[in-house]
Amino acid sequence: MVQIKIDERGRGKFKPAPELNKEEVKQILMEKIRNERETVIESTNDFSNDEIKHKNNKMNVVSLFSGCGGLDLGFELAGLDAIIGKDNTEAILTNKDNFNKKRNQSIFHTVYANDIFDEALQTYSLNFPSQVYKHKKDIRKIHEFPIGNIVIGGFPCPGFSEAGPRLVDDERNFLYLHFIRCLIQTQPEIFIGENVKGMLTLGKGEVFRQIRQDFEAAGYKVEAQLVNARDYGVPQNRERVILVGVRNDLDFKYTFPDPTHGEGEGLIPYTTLKDAIGDLEQDPGPYFTGSYSTIFMSRNRKKRWDEQSFTIQASGRQAPIHPGGSPMIKTGKDKWIFSDGEEHNRRLSIKEIARIQTFPDWFEFSQGKNLKMSKNGRLDKVYKQIGNAVPVLLARAIAKPIADWAVRYIEEKETSYQMKLHL
Repeated sequence: MVQIKIDERGRGKFKPAPELNKEEVKQILMEKIRNERETVIESTNDFSNDEIKHKNNKMNVVSLFSGCGGLDLGFELAGLDAIIGKDNTEAILTNKDNFNKKRNQSIFHTVYANDIFDEALQTYSLNFPSQVYKHKKDIRKIHEFPIGNIVIGGFPCPGFSEAGPRLVDDERNFLYLHFIRCLIQTQPEIFIGENVKGMLTLGKGEVFRQIRQDFEAAGYKVEAQLVNARDYGVPQNRERVILVGVRNDLDFKYTFPDPTHGEGEGLIPYTTLKDAIGDLEQDPGPYFTGSYSTIFMSRNRKKRWDEQSFTIQASGRQAPIHPGGSPMIKTGKDKWIFSDGEEHNRRLSIKEIARIQTFPDWFEFSQGKNLKMSKNGRLDKVYKQIGNAVPVLLARAIAKPIADWAVRYIEEKETSYQMKLHL
């Protein structure tokens, strides 16, 4: 049921509202859109054009809501695949030094990354080239965005989540308008947005229709699809909505890649937890500890070794249970227990969830600079970064058709330029 906010204090703040028809939902949306657009603060920029290091022979990428960089790394890999071949990319990806020597050959060249999460930007700095301008600022306060050929980002999704309050007037749902503001200002060739499955059904589907129409109004042909990360080699059952926009003047139609993994003929078998983290069982590294809430124990939280993980959440306390030992068993309505005892079970570790999100082992995650914070508190900063990220292999698959097109696009632009020189 659609919900609206009512003027009450304390618990139970969000109450079920009467059923709203499409026009009523749309009125709420349009009012919020008007309000959100008025929040843009006219101010001087934090960076100069000289600080944004473009390359003429690359597709320059602007990353919004970049987090720790899962989407960005996936794009970079797809761009490298298109130039040196996927097998060659795989050969260097296991070693950070080897990868860094070749990564600048990618057809995608990231020039700017924006987020307001300190630890995520610290992580980004640890893993991405220094020429990327890392910008810690609320997107609503950015006056002018840097120019790029591609804009990517997973705009915040708490209000879209099926586990959240599902408010059609939740202000967090409207940060995507500033993503659109970037598109209107800079008119990149392509944009990619990522969000949770819940955005498709919020407000009876009217929210998603409005979002799509807004992106189209910015001058783009928009393709959208619900994809599951496990269909592209990610050892995790994680459904996300991907939006890809191609500028109206371009002769390119984006087509979502077919699944590479699954149970059908010609598909690679799904990647299992055993495949991904089996070698870490005796040396998992640090993990979040502590008791389990009643809500956590209200459902099964433990997958088998031969399955894919539950969706990795942006919380250490909510991390799935490691698959070792006996399965959980249901003892009543909304009540599960550890059949072999709580002492024989633990949450997945940082290293394990990073593997499940398909980050390479060399990828470093910052726990922040507050050394007075508890161990669990510092670890939770990392769980949040990893859980919020787009799985690297999913991003790589989504970017592949764009990378293949980008190589041709750059070549055509160079050929056209050379022909003009000889006229």
